[in-house]
Amino acid sequence: MKIIRCADELRRELKAQAGKSVGLVPTMGFLHAGHISLVNASRENTDLTVVSVFVNPTQFGPNEDFDSYPRDEARDAELLRAAGADIMFVPTVSEMYPEGNSTDIVLTSGIKTKLCAKTRPTHFDGVTNVVARLLCLVKPDKAFFGRKDAQQLAIITRLTRDMLIGTQIVGCPIVRERDGLAMSSRNTYLSESERASALSISRSIKKAAENIEKGKALASVRDGVSAEISASGGRVDYVEIVDPGTLEEIDDGGMGFSGDYLLAVAAYFGKTRLIDNIARIDGKCI
Repeated sequence: MKIIRCADELRRELKAQAGKSVGLVPTMGFLHAGHISLVNASRENTDLTVVSVFVNPTQFGPNEDFDSYPRDEARDAELLRAAGADIMFVPTVSEMYPEGNSTDIVLTSGIKTKLCAKTRPTHFDGVTNVVARLLCLVKPDKAFFGRKDAQQLAIITRLTRDMLIGTQIVGCPIVRERDGLAMSSRNTYLSESERASALSISRSIKKAAENIEKGKALASVRDGVSAEISASGGRVDYVEIVDPGTLEEIDDGGMGFSGDYLLAVAAYFGKTRLIDNIARIDGKCI
């Protein structure tokens, strides 16, 4: 595996590999099994896998955890070598945002105002800009994103459509710990008791999906998820049931719902904000 830090060097390396299909896995590092599942998906579907490791400052708001976000480049490199990644791209901030940068992509769709954006209003503009830069630089055939951040996946899918970017965006399954907690770099922030409380998210959304299948009213389902998380000691940011593509709230009129949906949750345990979701896409629960 080659470790590359310079955009020009990455371009030269990719040019030397011309003719191979390229997969991109964008990450912020401190890798876990969820990230490695994306690497595996890329290796199974493309000839050359590029993994970016970059803690993007533009997607962190004021008083968020940019400075304290966990970083361990040596550990990340070891995991990526073992997983069979071909290139680990580790740019600096100045490499991704050159001095005098005056070009930004601003989302205009209402999709960026939903879910997490209600309390993190600048977050997805930052995500869009860094992913657009990576897609322009690497020009991958496919880019792989986890479904845990469903809003990010929906926005990046829209970005590639709107900007006529030819990359296929591939959503990959959420990877969970044995006890059901969705894998996240932020799980390291949790105390033992907070981590135990956080299991209420996966428990409640699994139960919610079962209740939706039984035809229960969506408002009742949402209330049940909120109540279980709150009873465990969590502080709910949001619980919403929305259209998987537009993220518009689904109104079932209290009669239950049989179509595709995304049930998305964000909650705090101590100071740590976690997200998770469960969905029915094309009639299949994922």
